Amino acid sequence: MVMTHDGGVLSVELARALRDAGLEWTPARGDSFVVSDREMDTDVFVLSDMTIEVHQFPGGPVIGFNGTTEWALDAVEQSETLWVPAEHQLRELLGDTFAGLAPTGDGYRVTLQVDGATRGYAGSDPAEAYALALLQLLRSRGA
Repeated sequence: MVMTHDGGVLSVELARALRDAGLEWTPARGDSFVVSDREMDTDVFVLSDMTIEVHQFPGGPVIGFNGTTEWALDAVEQSETLWVPAEHQLRELLGDTFAGLAPTGDGYRVTLQVDGATRGYAGSDPAEAYALALLQLLRSRGA
């Protein structure tokens, strides 16, 4: 599990499912990510203007680790990373389909309005509920 900026918890597995369903990431300052498939899924990094930043190269974006003497990693290609969206980013990605968020007693429920139909998605916290709703939205649009 990865703690998001605004307190919600989003699993790496759910972040990976979002990516696999078509969620695209344009790295920006403040974004959280993990270096995937290197047994580093629990090490969360945050893009900043000073230590970790995106460099644009002809072959694609590269995430550079500047001044990290304690760790033998200078840069990774964006394709080797996995974006872990924050709660507010997940909500923004739902766009005008988002109809509400409500506590359920044992978690939270996100409600979407899609093509005139109301659908609900429950999660243990708001970030998970938003992510599950977005995952279903991405999958339905990709079908």
